[in-house]
Amino acid sequence: MAAYLYLDRAPGEKSVRTVSVGPGLLVDYGEADKPIGIEITNPGDAIVDQLNQALQDLGLPGLSERDAAPLRAA
Repeated sequence: MAAYLYLDRAPGEKSVRTVSVGPGLLVDYGEADKPIGIEITNPGDAIVDQLNQALQDLGLPGLSERDAAPLRAA
């Protein structure tokens, strides 16, 4: 089982490359080299702090407690 966090992207935009940014976290990039999503390969083991750090490293806001609740429940 995996989870996917969709980031701001154009309709129909596809990933052209994927980069591992930590244990179980893979960032998908679109053609403009802009991050378009983060795959969480094992949400049951996901550490929200690691995901928020990855988002911060990408220049994006972290997840709120409400947004992180499904990961914490996995």
